[in-house]
Formats: sequence, structure tokens, C-alpha cells
Amino acid sequence: VVGVVLGQLNPGLGASMRPLGDAFVKLIRMMIAPIIFGTVVVGIAKMGDMKEVGRIGLRAIIYFEVVSTLALIIGLVFVNVMQPGAGMHASAAQLDPKSVATYTSSASHLTTVDFLMNIIPTTIVNAFATGDILQVLFFSVLFGVAVLHLGAIGKQLVALIDQFTHALFGMVGIIMYVSPIGAFGAMAYTIGQFGIHTLLSLGELMFVMVLACLFFIFLVLGAIAWWSGVSLFKYLAYIKEEI
Repeated sequence: VVGVVLGQLNPGLGASMRPLGDAFVKLIRMMIAPIIFGTVVVGIAKMGDMKEVGRIGLRAIIYFEVVSTLALIIGLVFVNVMQPGAGMHASAAQLDPKSVATYTSSASHLTTVDFLMNIIPTTIVNAFATGDILQVLFFSVLFGVAVLHLGAIGKQLVALIDQFTHALFGMVGIIMYVSPIGAFGAMAYTIGQFGIHTLLSLGELMFVMVLACLFFIFLVLGAIAWWSGVSLFKYLAYIKEEI
């Protein structure tokens, strides 16, 4: 509310609050790569059997691809039918083209071979420094498999990485304390840059997103839970912290 009022009363000052929102997003992005590394390595290493890793890994990949595709289709249907962004009229001239230039320039000539080769990081440090999730995941899987063969020494290393991962989640908890400041900065910037009328479009976007998520949860995820013999609501309660 404060961000909305500031952005409306003083657009220039509101627009200057953008670093607060950007800083919060950077704090969250900072945690993604090491958390993926820790959880993947510990998950693989604690299985203790390469055949089990391969079996579950193959099923997980197939499940991820199928369910992600369904989620994308649901999102596309909802956004095209309800069109939450219609009427926002945000001018592209007001946006920073440099923020997406890296992605658009690289994607314009990216082939399948380039994509597959890009999964392998140039160096381990570079994968974490650039925050390339696929590269971090690739390294994490290899590292987890390697640790699996280390025996007693590997168990000690896994215990250390597990403690490290718990510390990372503790950091996420600390970062979430400043989320109101990030939301304030982002809202003040948005209102100051595009005007108070954007709240209606943003509200419509949130409404459509919630509808799409509920549709996915109760139909797609509900069907999967029923087929697996798992209570949907117990499962949602189990992953409430992740949600």
C-alpha cells in the first residue's frame, strides 16, 4: 500500500525505488544454484544404489517433462482466453532492452546441438557464477553419483553437504524477512513508471495465475495423486514450506 501511494503521489521518487525490488530478486537468485547443488547431491547420494538412482531418475525426467508440458498448456489457455494483460498499454520504449538482450541474441541462433553442448559448463565455477541452472544440475548429478561410490568417506561428505543445504534454507528464511521491502520497491517503481491503472491489470494477472494454479492442482495434480494412491491434501501439507 505504501509503495502504491508513493508511486502515485511522487512518480519520480517511486520509480527510483526500483533497486529495492531488484535487490530482493537478486538475493533470491543468489540462493538457487547452491540449493540445487546441495539437494540434488544429497538426494542422489542417500539413495545408495545406482540402479535405484537410474530408475527413479528416468521416471522423474519423464514425469517432469509430461507434467511441465501440461502446466504450460494450461497457462497458455488461461492467458489467451482471459487476456489479463490487455489494456495495460505499457510502452516498450519505457523498458530496458539491455535486460533481455542477452537472452534474445543468444536464442536467435541457438541450435539443438548448441543447447545440448551448453549443458556442459566450461568450468565448475562458471556454472555457479553465471547461475546457469542446467549446468549446475548437470554438475550436481555427476558429483552425487561420484560421492555415491566413495563409501564411508562419501557418507561423511554427504552429511557435511546436507548440513550446508540446511544452512542455505536458513539463509532463505532470513532473506524472506526483507520481502516486504522488495515488494514495496517493486510496487512503487511500477506505479511511478506506468501509473495507478496498472494495478487493475496486475490484479487481473494475479487472478488468472491463481485460477490456473488451482486448475492444475486439483485436476492434474489431483489426478496424479489419485492414481498414485496419495491424498492430495496430505501431499500439499507435506510440501507447504516449499510452496
